[in-house]
Amino acid sequence: MNFDHLNIIRPITSALKEAGYAETTEIQSKAIPKILAGKDILGCAQTGTGKTAAFAIPLLQRLEAIKNQRKIKALILAPTRELALQIEENLVIFSKFLQTKCLSVYGGVSQVRQVAELKKGVDVLIATPGRLLDLMNQGFIDLSGVETLVLDEADHMLDIGFIHDIRKVLYKVPAKRQTLFFTATMPVTIRKLAKSILHQPVEITITPELPTAETISQFVYFVEKKEKAELLISLIKSRTINSSLVFTRTKFGADKLVRQLTKTGIYAAAIHGNKTQNTRQKALNDFKKSRIRVLVATDIAARGIDIDELPYVVNYELPHVPQTYVHRIGRTGRAGRKGMAISFCDLEQRNELKNIQHLIGFKIPVMKRMALLNNN
Repeated sequence: MNFDHLNIIRPITSALKEAGYAETTEIQSKAIPKILAGKDILGCAQTGTGKTAAFAIPLLQRLEAIKNQRKIKALILAPTRELALQIEENLVIFSKFLQTKCLSVYGGVSQVRQVAELKKGVDVLIATPGRLLDLMNQGFIDLSGVETLVLDEADHMLDIGFIHDIRKVLYKVPAKRQTLFFTATMPVTIRKLAKSILHQPVEITITPELPTAETISQFVYFVEKKEKAELLISLIKSRTINSSLVFTRTKFGADKLVRQLTKTGIYAAAIHGNKTQNTRQKALNDFKKSRIRVLVATDIAARGIDIDELPYVVNYELPHVPQTYVHRIGRTGRAGRKGMAISFCDLEQRNELKNIQHLIGFKIPVMKRMALLNNN
């Protein structure tokens, strides 16, 4: 379906066309009309299906009809700094021909610039829960004018312990509001939270029987832990991979792997919680602009990275939580494009692999050490 068929106002459709958006995804075509009609939404769709545009486009259109002083009229909660920045970038694109002011606030950086922008007035605030509450306690943020509340990647926010912060925020926003609740998975805890904050929601579920996109080819290598770095280096060099996102479990492991790659002449950088926001953003920008070939990340970046046409994701270490695997590999194969997810499994991680395969509903094909290399 074309965006023109969804009764989107011209300033937004013009911005969409300029940015190369033409056809809607399934979550967009189903959610946008309901959001424009003022309905609460419980949306469940795997990562990479276009959830951000599904709520951002109608949100901007509804705000355009509100002609009053500049104050926070919409609040979007996101679990990580990267996702908050990504949402802000999309909103800026979609609102290019509007007067709407959007701002993201998040921890890990000085609050000075964020406070200065807040004082100028903001229409749409994107925030991580911790920094939001901090700025609220200091008196810099007033949520009394919020008309639309969005919880994006709600399951991830619960996974990393934000449930109490979320409840504090809910206490501060008006009870009479539109609430949009988006999640990639729907465990019992998520459904319980959604039920407590949504009013007669329209439930939209996209391909729940397919936890991972069909456009992603998945493979696993059985490899000893001490041989993982050697295998990764061989794969990168032999396949001439231009953009490979590699996931490790720990910050120390990410930094160590970057050092190993750099020694062999492979330009790489790491992003994780110990890096400053400026360092993380520089690494991400360098990766997007192909200044580095490999970006090594911990799971803090599993849902906050949006890179066009990312061909490869490598699970250097399998995650403890099966759903995290889905979020990781969802960085590739986005918007109908093809991608490949390659996982390394050592003897200690066989149980993690078993749990992942149970979640996705099939056994991941096993590759021999040289098979993938010889096919190219």
